[in-house]
Amino acid sequence: MEAIVMIKGKVDYEITLDPGVWIFDDRKVDLTTFFITEQETTDELEEYTKSVSKHWEREIREGAIYPPTLKTERTYEKQRVLNGSFGVPLKPFLQNAGIQDDALKVEFVTNEKPFIISIEEANEVILGFSMQGKPLKEDGPIYVYLGDGSNASDPVKHIKQINVL
Repeated sequence: MEAIVMIKGKVDYEITLDPGVWIFDDRKVDLTTFFITEQETTDELEEYTKSVSKHWEREIREGAIYPPTLKTERTYEKQRVLNGSFGVPLKPFLQNAGIQDDALKVEFVTNEKPFIISIEEANEVILGFSMQGKPLKEDGPIYVYLGDGSNASDPVKHIKQINVL
């Protein structure tokens, strides 16, 4: 099984996706809660600023020595990564590939028949890469979850390539 997926077709740049490194990606989402909680759009710069401000305030109050609660948070995050099911949004990868103006659809090439959706729907897709802490080796390397969650219990599997048509 190939662990690399290419984005090809009507794009300015062909992109190589390696799901094995997405566990370290800050854009990852928890698939166990993503489709059942209400999603809100956030400004990444605003979120970063709030995070840095919170960290700075903590250092001013408590010093640079990490309090026991921070150690507990790190342990919890490590356990969550080792046991969780995760995905990443497809949209940033499509943006980086530079979809050409005449492109209308996105095709997900599988072992069976291709799965084709519009560019708008593809921008909402979540690419699953981990199930219960394990990479998707047997029927992966990635799963396709539609943004509305309609296929959350039965994602498109065996994705070999992504073609922009």
